[in-house]
Amino acid sequence: MLHWKRNLYILWFGLFFNHMAYTLSVPFFPLFLQHDLGVDKGLEAWSGVSIAISFLISGLCAPFWGSLADKYGSKLMLVRSGVGLGAAHVANYFVHDPYTFIIVRIFQGVMAGFTPASLALVGTNTPEKHVGYALGVISTSTAAGGIVGPLVGGVLSQWIGLRECFIASGIITLISATVVLGVKEVHERRTEARPSVLQDLKQAALNSKLFRVYGLILLVSTSVMILEPLVTLYVVQIGGSISNAKLSSGIVFSAIGVATVIMGPYWGRLGGRIGYGKVLLIGLIGGGIGNLLQLTMQHLIGFGILRFGYGLFFAAVYPALNALVIQYADKDFRGRAVSLSQTASQFGIVVGPLLGGFLGGWAGIPFVFLLTGITLLGAAWGIREASHDKTTIKARG
Repeated sequence: MLHWKRNLYILWFGLFFNHMAYTLSVPFFPLFLQHDLGVDKGLEAWSGVSIAISFLISGLCAPFWGSLADKYGSKLMLVRSGVGLGAAHVANYFVHDPYTFIIVRIFQGVMAGFTPASLALVGTNTPEKHVGYALGVISTSTAAGGIVGPLVGGVLSQWIGLRECFIASGIITLISATVVLGVKEVHERRTEARPSVLQDLKQAALNSKLFRVYGLILLVSTSVMILEPLVTLYVVQIGGSISNAKLSSGIVFSAIGVATVIMGPYWGRLGGRIGYGKVLLIGLIGGGIGNLLQLTMQHLIGFGILRFGYGLFFAAVYPALNALVIQYADKDFRGRAVSLSQTASQFGIVVGPLLGGFLGGWAGIPFVFLLTGITLLGAAWGIREASHDKTTIKARG
């Protein structure tokens, strides 16, 4: 077997286990804070901070780990991140107050970087003509992990307890680090200086279409993560007992992943035929309506079905946005354009849980569903109006 194919399969399993371990425990942070760490007041805010802080720290540390990867290779960064994240998961087992929990989450952010290192290794060790295929395959690993993780976490939390789930996450993460030891990397040490993010932003700002896509990526990423600290609490509100809510939350979190795996390839093919702008519009409208419908549902099964339906439409959004980044960026800027799109997404991942946690505690969880639905519909309206204006200008010309 060619080395790049062997690497692809190994990295697929490594990323699958890594993302599975993460989603095995994160959906249940609110319950852990409330019932194991004694947080009674501001639970939504504590949940938002505990999720967001890790992503914030990982974003700040990313340039440092990236420079080390340039010098010593991405494989070393994979092992470093896998072992560090495994230790961070296990450390959560010994936490007994929310402040120590936040400190451990900061450490987890410092150790992050498994996914970027995997993507970088695929991109640099795969023949040019196969890179697109390889990145498409590797993206399914996180989706699969996002489906299995919450389900396994829901079952384990009922069987062995929430605290013990962190041990399970740590063991699975260490397995992911062991798996990637089989990767064979051809590393060429990079000597030239990387352009700064500020320099790339200045260049991207000259392309108005590309810059608008970055704004949409930030908005969409925020809208997804704004509900991350709230869904489990909402399931508790509409579903009754805490013990049942653990498994129910796992199923609800997995529903969107299942919908994404089912519909993601279809939306990608449809975008190639009718245009990614139209597919993005459909996804935003479906996502907006889906959020508005969820706030009216007070039955657990109905809520799960609505989350699945929302996922079927929202699965169109990210592939369309990624395709538009490639489409609008100049050929020699595409690599950095994609990196900037990840930066925009990272900001949303940080802002979303913080905003959701504080808004959920202040105005209630249904208000967050309402706000998210209106925002996505507003974005769809903005895209339609921009497209209509361009059509009108062309007709007059």
